[in-house]
Amino acid sequence: MNIRCHIATAAIAGATVLGLVSLSACAPTKSGHTQDGKLRVTASFYPMEFLAEQIGGKHVEVTDLTKPGVEPHDLELTPKQTAQLGESGAIVYLKGLQPAVDDAVAQSGVKHVADAAALTPLEKHGSEVDGHHHTTGDNHSHSESEGGKDPHVWLDPVRYAEVARGVGKTLAQADPGHRAEYQKNADALVKKLNGLDKEFRAGLKQRSSDTFLTTHAAFGYLAERYGLTEEAISGLDPEAEPSAHRIKDLHTLAKEHHVSTVFFETIANPATARTLAGDLHLKTDVLDPLEGITPKSRGKDYFGVQRANLTALQKALGTK
Repeated sequence: MNIRCHIATAAIAGATVLGLVSLSACAPTKSGHTQDGKLRVTASFYPMEFLAEQIGGKHVEVTDLTKPGVEPHDLELTPKQTAQLGESGAIVYLKGLQPAVDDAVAQSGVKHVADAAALTPLEKHGSEVDGHHHTTGDNHSHSESEGGKDPHVWLDPVRYAEVARGVGKTLAQADPGHRAEYQKNADALVKKLNGLDKEFRAGLKQRSSDTFLTTHAAFGYLAERYGLTEEAISGLDPEAEPSAHRIKDLHTLAKEHHVSTVFFETIANPATARTLAGDLHLKTDVLDPLEGITPKSRGKDYFGVQRANLTALQKALGTK
């Protein structure tokens, strides 16, 4: 019996004057569901929240542990958030990206958990050099997934689609009464992601350069998917300071590969990117790692921001 039912029962016991008390509050709440029957889903940060909302639709209530504008890698959970996590019917997260979330999930006791890191193969990235995996950035910090692997799979639409299918299966297991709708929504989302993949392939087909410079190595999977070369100023950690040796290397790479633009992102400090661009007389632009949506984002959701990223890459790489 829930606490509201206890209160109602107590009221009845002493209701000599107050009359009848409604027992509607005594209706049992299904574990992991809201009072109105929706599946409680906790998502670790925006890309996981987007999947849960798109696939769950009207049958889920999604809570995002990472507020807009907060750097996901540095998230610390409040006791209230940890408690709410344990009340979830399903959790959607990416193990290795947010240590605080990993710990809370492990202790939550929640049965139905979708881990994006287990739904598509992760690889080691630092920066992409001529299509090969080199770690030319300066660090491999807490931003990396288990085993020193790159967690930024959501920036590759094809890998993100693989994660979407897994999330659909998890929601169906947690709430089998709506299995058919979760499957339908997952299929629709995968179709849209496949369409986005085709947009990237067509949009980047005719280009004068393959190399782009960015603040941190979030775009390794995207670069690999479309045959590009990512050179990151600071490796996988967006807040790390590059060494003098790395800056010197970037000066050489920018000249050799005819780089026109240094990309920065809306959440991390752009100072280093702007300084490098100024030294090399290059332009700056935003390439969004989509770790959160804010009023500064160039799009209202995943698809809007990804299309803005495509446009930015087309300009920087000289597509025709």
